[in-house]
Amino acid sequence: MAAGHAAQPAVHAALFGNLAVATVKFGAAAWTGSSAMLSEAVHSLVDTLNEVLLLYGLRRAARRPDPDHPLGHGRELYFWSFVVALLVFAVGAGVSVYEGIVHLQQPEPMESPIVNYVVLGLSLVFEGLSWRVAYRQFRDSNPHRSVFSAIRRSKDPATFTVLLEDSAAIAGLLIAALATAGSQYLGRPELDGVGSLAIGALLGATALLLARETKGLLIGEPADPVINDLILRLAKEQKGVVSANGVITTHLAPDQITASLSIEFDDALRTPEIEHAVHCIEEKVRAAEPAITTLFVKPQSAGGFARARNRRYGLAEQGPETRSEVGA
Repeated sequence: MAAGHAAQPAVHAALFGNLAVATVKFGAAAWTGSSAMLSEAVHSLVDTLNEVLLLYGLRRAARRPDPDHPLGHGRELYFWSFVVALLVFAVGAGVSVYEGIVHLQQPEPMESPIVNYVVLGLSLVFEGLSWRVAYRQFRDSNPHRSVFSAIRRSKDPATFTVLLEDSAAIAGLLIAALATAGSQYLGRPELDGVGSLAIGALLGATALLLARETKGLLIGEPADPVINDLILRLAKEQKGVVSANGVITTHLAPDQITASLSIEFDDALRTPEIEHAVHCIEEKVRAAEPAITTLFVKPQSAGGFARARNRRYGLAEQGPETRSEVGA
């Protein structure tokens, strides 16, 4: 699973960074009694668990197909990425909000705030290094799109999950630093609780964004239009093909795509010749795009394809134009 292996450096960097940072933060929270620091410690602990789940998902998704899972196990990565989003929301955001409310109701002066500043500074360095690895990897795979557009179109949740988590971690550290400074210099310990609430809101927003993106991948998202056009072009070039009517593609994993292709063959072709044409199309498509692990070919007239397409989507009768979808 090439994409999965490509994502592992960023996930490993985030795992070791978050584990070290979580340990230091819990120690600082116990020393100073800071609610915001405790929220940050929980945040880092949740992130550490999340990286473990992502690595587990990458490993499970790489397994070969079997009789019970004929299309493979690729969507396990999408499932565990969705679990990560739930953990960020339920544990990370939930604990942060709870701690913030408790500290607002029972504010206590912070002890040894200098410890907080040292820990926050070190954490910022570690998180920054992890973020840099994740950002570079993400941009390498999406060089021509904005970050937000790339996240929306990405089929690899491991990379954008780490990037979003690290971004939220850096923002959370800045919030914790402001809360600590406000509590210390303004003499208002309740500001520490406000910082914890703000961190909880940040984690909640991050979790919702992750959940939205991974939900789409779980349901099934099409491949890039460039890949659809490639499949149609290669099919049209095959001898004996009258028209390539349309194609449906669905990502099962970042580098696992299943495709269904509607083709009208020359009526003069016999069954062995059609089988040979299909075999040639499969070989050409897989050679041009190795991510296409499964290709189904449906012999179908252009008119039959158009009617089936219209029934599928409840459209008015249209001409048999070529579309990136296949009749069923």
